[in-house]
Amino acid sequence: MSHMLLRLDGLTKSYPGVLANDAVSLQIAPGEIHALLGENGAGKSTLVKMIYGLVKPDSGTMMLNAAAYTPAEPRAARSAGVAMVFQHFSLFEALSVAENVALGMESPPQLGQLARRIREISTQYGLPLDPARRVGDLSAGERQRVEIVRCLLQDPKLLIMDEPTSVLTPQEVQILFRTLNQLSHEGTAILYISHKLEEIRTLCDRATVLRGGKVVGHADPRAKTAKELAELMVGAELKVTDRAGRVLGEPLLRVTDLDLPAITQFGPSLKSVHLTLRKGEVLGIGGVAGNGQEELLAALSGERLSPPGTVMLRDQDLSRLGPNPRRKHGILAAPEERLGHAAAPAMSLTYNAILTGTVRKPLTRNGFVNFAAARRFAQDIIAQFDVRTPGPDVAARALSGGNLQKYVIGREVLQSPDVLVVNQPTWGVDAAAATAIRQALLDLAAEGAAVIVISQDLDELMEISDNFAALNEGRLSAPRSTADLTMEQIGLMLGGAQDMDPPAPQTEAALQ
Repeated sequence: MSHMLLRLDGLTKSYPGVLANDAVSLQIAPGEIHALLGENGAGKSTLVKMIYGLVKPDSGTMMLNAAAYTPAEPRAARSAGVAMVFQHFSLFEALSVAENVALGMESPPQLGQLARRIREISTQYGLPLDPARRVGDLSAGERQRVEIVRCLLQDPKLLIMDEPTSVLTPQEVQILFRTLNQLSHEGTAILYISHKLEEIRTLCDRATVLRGGKVVGHADPRAKTAKELAELMVGAELKVTDRAGRVLGEPLLRVTDLDLPAITQFGPSLKSVHLTLRKGEVLGIGGVAGNGQEELLAALSGERLSPPGTVMLRDQDLSRLGPNPRRKHGILAAPEERLGHAAAPAMSLTYNAILTGTVRKPLTRNGFVNFAAARRFAQDIIAQFDVRTPGPDVAARALSGGNLQKYVIGREVLQSPDVLVVNQPTWGVDAAAATAIRQALLDLAAEGAAVIVISQDLDELMEISDNFAALNEGRLSAPRSTADLTMEQIGLMLGGAQDMDPPAPQTEAALQ
């Protein structure tokens, strides 16, 4: 590593009240796959934004290919050979692949010529794409290929990737890793951000660990366990989830022949969904993004009503009841989108506790809100779920993603649901917060509740679930015991290659 492609020396960036990056220094060699690790708020996003020209550092220097590097905007970064694939895709669904790629280029060629280049590059790197296909018809994995191919057409020297596997099946992850290794062998350096530590151990040559905006260490990921890497990130010993103390009881929730049209033009409809959920059970539901996760949660929570007889809690038909009546009967939910769906950004934590808590908690008196009781409820959530905040009067948007997620999950758990449905419970959450959330879900199940965890994090689902089912284009596979599943089998289920027919009805005796 005598010649470094990128050198950062003393890079510092502060915002009002926050020191996002504190004299950060690191080096990346040509062809190196370098991991950037850290908890939420550790400074990873600010650092890569400075490298990509989205944010200007307050102090410090950057060198690219031994020359001073001060990109004033992303266009300057791209011209210098730096490309970035963001976690959230920036694609127009109504346009074709070629048209989307053209929009991301400074001087795009004619569409016919560009289409030929897209075919050449995508084939060369094992990411086949049809330039004429409409993006709205592509899977999440194919959409990511569009973003990567758009970067590769710029012939980058450094490729920054932010959580690139969060929407991919295990098979698609293998394809991506082959592509990244091929780029590495050709001399392209890759700065790789991911919370999936086993992937870091498999793919990356070196890792830089950030904590509180500072570099706290460097590591060879292949020489560390995932737990050791996580403990470097949090600076403390990481607790392990405890699955003991759970006994599966009688069936609580039954969903039968659930069919619902798509919410959006490009979303999937739910097709003949069947499931049976028992007391004490944690059912993990996996699926590549956009295969019906939001639609299923909305159907279970009551945000979308379904035909009579499709959603049964014990012997009660809840199919035509909305969210609050379902909460009264015992079905609670925590959606994927924290701000705007699970919580109102501008409202205090106390008011956010009131939003869902009045049905099952004594937060009203004679038709009026009892603000003292609501504030105590918010304080209980903060205390029991270690929410890092000055108090219950703070606005929801002022919390970090991990702390707000702990608050949202805690708000539902402390209402003692019979059935809790959560979508992406640890999305974008650091290792310590994720462990706390998973343990809270396991503890709830140990108390006799039934829990459905919808997640794209397969390691998470295997860690806490008793049974696993896959969503593919709105169809739910028959649940299988996680004890008997391999990652290859899970990948096939996610891709729809497994039998997606609904399971045969089970007798009460079989369920006991």
